Amino acid sequence: MDPYPTPSGGGPGDRTQPVAGVRPEILASWQRSRSLGIDQEGVALPVERDLDPDSRLIRAAAPVLDHLYERFSGVPVTVALADSRANIVDRWGTPAGLELMDAASLVPGANVDERFMGTSSVSMVLSIRAPFVVVGHEHFLHGLKELTCMAAPVRDPVGGTVRGAVNLSVPRALADPGMALVLQEATERIGERLLELSTARELELMRSFQRARERGGHTELDLGSGELHRLGGLAPPLASQERLMLLERAVELISSAGEAFAEVPLAGSRVAVLRRRELHHGDAEGAAVEVSFEDIRGRGTPGRGTVTAPDGRHVPLLDRPAEAAGADAPGATAEPPATGPADAWLLLVGEPGVSRLAAEARGRLSLLNEAGTRLGTTLDMWRTAEELARIAVPRFADLVVVDLVEGVLAGEEPPPGRLRPGTALRRVAVWAGEDSRGTPAGGVDVPVDYPDGTPQARCLETGRPVSDSVPTAALSGSPAGRAHPVGLLGEGVHSYLGAPLSARGSVLGLAGFYRRGRTRPYEQDDLTLAGELAARAAISVDNARHYRREHRASLTLQRSLLPHVLPRLSAAELASRYLPADARAGVGGDWFDAIPLSGMRVALVVGDVPGNGLQAAATMGRLRTAVRTLAGLDLLPEEVLAHLDDLVSRTPGESDDEQDPATGTTCLYAVYDPVSCRCTAARAGHPPPAVLTPGGRARLIDLPGGPPLGLGGIQPYESAGVDLPAGSLLAMYTDGLLKEDRGYGDTDVRTGRLLDSLDHGGPGLEDVCDRITDTLPSGGPYDDVALLLARVHALSEDRVAVWEFPSDPSVVARARALTRDQLAAWGLSELDFNTGLVVSELVTNAVRYGGRGPVCLRLLRDDSLICEVSDRSNTSPRIRRAAMTEEGGRGLFLVAQFTSSWGARYMPQGKTVWAEQLPQPEQPGPETDEQALLAMFDDSG
Repeated sequence: MDPYPTPSGGGPGDRTQPVAGVRPEILASWQRSRSLGIDQEGVALPVERDLDPDSRLIRAAAPVLDHLYERFSGVPVTVALADSRANIVDRWGTPAGLELMDAASLVPGANVDERFMGTSSVSMVLSIRAPFVVVGHEHFLHGLKELTCMAAPVRDPVGGTVRGAVNLSVPRALADPGMALVLQEATERIGERLLELSTARELELMRSFQRARERGGHTELDLGSGELHRLGGLAPPLASQERLMLLERAVELISSAGEAFAEVPLAGSRVAVLRRRELHHGDAEGAAVEVSFEDIRGRGTPGRGTVTAPDGRHVPLLDRPAEAAGADAPGATAEPPATGPADAWLLLVGEPGVSRLAAEARGRLSLLNEAGTRLGTTLDMWRTAEELARIAVPRFADLVVVDLVEGVLAGEEPPPGRLRPGTALRRVAVWAGEDSRGTPAGGVDVPVDYPDGTPQARCLETGRPVSDSVPTAALSGSPAGRAHPVGLLGEGVHSYLGAPLSARGSVLGLAGFYRRGRTRPYEQDDLTLAGELAARAAISVDNARHYRREHRASLTLQRSLLPHVLPRLSAAELASRYLPADARAGVGGDWFDAIPLSGMRVALVVGDVPGNGLQAAATMGRLRTAVRTLAGLDLLPEEVLAHLDDLVSRTPGESDDEQDPATGTTCLYAVYDPVSCRCTAARAGHPPPAVLTPGGRARLIDLPGGPPLGLGGIQPYESAGVDLPAGSLLAMYTDGLLKEDRGYGDTDVRTGRLLDSLDHGGPGLEDVCDRITDTLPSGGPYDDVALLLARVHALSEDRVAVWEFPSDPSVVARARALTRDQLAAWGLSELDFNTGLVVSELVTNAVRYGGRGPVCLRLLRDDSLICEVSDRSNTSPRIRRAAMTEEGGRGLFLVAQFTSSWGARYMPQGKTVWAEQLPQPEQPGPETDEQALLAMFDDSG
C-alpha cells in the first residue's frame, strides 16, 4: 500500500476536495461521480434483498474473513465482502463499527458501485481487477474521509474471473501497509477455497491442468495480466488482440469434435500453433490446448518432429513420441506428459461438449466486459465513439461507423424520443482495423444524411437495432458527393447492423456495425449485443455532453469574473497572463485586477483561491467583487486585507463545522501613487512581489507576511512602502509560478528563474510575460498561474500644483485666485468657473469642519483635472438636502453637480476630499440655470 499524504491544512473538519497528491484515476472517478449527481454528504444506496446466503462465494469466504477479522482484534477495523456486481453480501466489525456502516447505508445487499456512492475501493477494484487503496481524502463521500479503505479482488482459479472483492476499512491514522499484504493473502485463500468448493468435474479438470503444469513445466495463460508464463521461462510477449485471438481459437478447438490443431498468424511473421489434447479423469472428460510459437525473430520452434495433417500441413509434435505412444496404449489414461518441449505452454482446459453457440456466448460476454472497462474512460464524445469502434473491430464487426447529432456535440439537449427525418448528424468515428488507418474512404468530422428507407434511417426513426444488407453502391455517394466508409470493405453487399445511441429517453446518434460480405450475417443475439454496446456508449456520450455544457457554463462564469481588458492608466502600463492548471477545463480560482483610485493612483491585486473548478471560480468572483468594493473606499492595503479576512471568517449562513470555500485564500494588495512614486503593499499568505528598477537588478520586495484569509485573525496585517522610480517594473503573481510539482519543489530555483526573466525580458511587457511563462513545465503548470506586470510612470512636476493654507476663512479667496492662475497656465481656463466653485466649497468645509491644522490644496492635471483638499479631521463628508431657509448644506451637492466624480479617502491623520473634472474645450457646457438649481432644494411640502 503506497502512502498518499493528506494535503496541508486538511483536518477532521476539512470538507474541501483536495487535488494535490491525488492520483489521476481518483480524479477521474471524482469527475464521473459529480457527473452522476452523487451527493457528497450522503447517499441512499440501492439494496438487493434477494441475496443467496449460501452462495459459493460466501461459503468460501466466511471462514477466511472470520480469521482475518480476528487477526485485527483490538483495532477498529471493518471487513466487507462484495460480489462481482458490487453488492455487499457479508460484513464483519465491532457493534460500533457495524452501527456506523448502517448509518452510511452499507448494509448487506447494498450496492457500493461508483454509480451509486462515488469513489470507493470496491468499485475501483471491480473496475481495474487489481488491489486498490483509497486514502482518506480521496473518498468522494465526506463521511468516509477519515478512513483508509483497502480492497483486493477474489479470483476464481477456473478461468481467472473476478468473483467479488474484500474491503478492509481502518481509521487513516492507524493504516499500515502490512494490512494490505494480509488482505491479499486472505483473498488468495478465498480463491483456493473456491476451487475446493468447485464441482467434481471442474475439480478433476483443474487437477489435470495443474499436473500438466507441474510435470511438463507448462503453465496457463494468465487471464488477469494476459501474459503467458511457465516454470523456467517466459513466453513471447503478445498484444492484447493476439491474446484474445488465441483464447477464442482455443475455445473453438475444445468445442470441436474433429479438429486437433490450428495455426494462428501473429504480427511480425510469427505463427502460434495450437494443439488439442484429450484429458480423462474419472467420469470427467475434457481437453487441453497447448500453444507454441514459430519464427520468433528468426528462431524456429525446436520441436521433436512433425506429423502430416489430413490437409497436407506439417504440424510440430509437442510431446515425445514414446509418451504419446504410451498414452495411446490400451487401458492407459491419456494425461499430459511428464515433460514437454521447451517452448510449449498450456493455454486452456475445458470440456469438449461445449458447443459453438456457447463459445460465441462467452465471446459476447467477454466483449461486454471489455466494453464496461474501456468505454467512457474520458469525458470526450469523440474519444468515446472511437473506443466503441475499436472494441467492436474485429471481434464483432469489420467496420464501425459512429454518427452523433450535431446539437449533442455542442452540448445541447437532444430532442426527446426518436429522431425526426432531416436531423443533422456528424460522423465522429470510423474504424476498420489498423490496416484502414489513413485510408481515404469517408473520413470523420463531416455532416451525414441518410435518405429515407435506408436501414440507418429506420434505426433512427424506430429507436431500435436494425439488421440488413447494405450494398456498397448505395452508400458510396451522398448528396455532397462524399464517399462512405463502407467502401473500405470493398465492392458488393455487406451485412449491416445499426444500433441507436439512446440515453435517458433521447436518441443521441447511431452506431453502424458492418461485416464484409454476407457469409456471417447478424443474428438476433447480435442485435441484443449491439444494443447493449450502444447503450453503454450512449450513457458515456450523454455524460460527456452534460460535462461539455457545464464546462461551457464554467468557462463563461470564469471569463465574466476575470478582467476582460486591463484599464489604460496614466500611472502604469499593464500586462497579464492567466494559465489554468487544467488547460481543458480552463477554470480556476486565481485572479488579478487593476483598479483606478482617486488621485491618479492605482490598486494592483493578485489572489489565489484554494482548489479549482466551478466552486473556486465562483469564490474568486465573490472575493474580486469584495476587493473592488473595498478599494472604492480608498482604504489602506492592510485595512482591505483585514476586511477581507473578516468577510471570509464570518460568512453568514455557514454552519459551525463548515468553512467558507474561500478559507485559505492568499492575496497581495498594492497601491501605487504616481505623484509620490511610492508603492504601498500588504500580503495575506501570498508570495511577495518582484521589482526591477531602471539600471538595477530584479529583486523581491520585503513585505511583512500575514496569514491567509479566513484563519480568524491570527495576527494583524501590516503594509510596507517602497519608492519606485519611473520606469520600474513591478511583477505580482500566484504561487503556481513557483511550483515544480504538486508540492512547491525548489522554490528558490523557481524564484531565481522569475527574477532572471525580469532582468532579460526586454522593453515590451507582453514579451516579458511570455518569457516568464516559458519557464513553466512543458506540460503546463501544476497549479493555476496568474501574473500581473506593471511598468509604473511618474506624474511630472509641471502637472502638479500644491499649496498649504492656515485654517482661516480668509484663505478661501486666495485659494480661488491661485487656482485661477494655475488653470490659465495649463490652458484650462474653460474650467475656471466650475473649479473655482469646487475649490471654494471644499476649502470652506475644511476650514469650518477640519479642526485645527493647515489646509492643503492640490491640483493634478492629466486627461482630467483633479482637485484635492486635505485637512486633519476624520469626519465623513456627505450630501444632505437643505431646507429653503438654511444658508448652508448645499456645498457638496454643488460639487457633485459640477464634477464627474468626487469622494473622500482617509489617511493615518486626517482625510482628503477630491473632485474630478473632464475638460471638454470643444464642447463648452451650457450656461448654469440658477433658478433650476435653487428649485432642486425646494421643500417637498
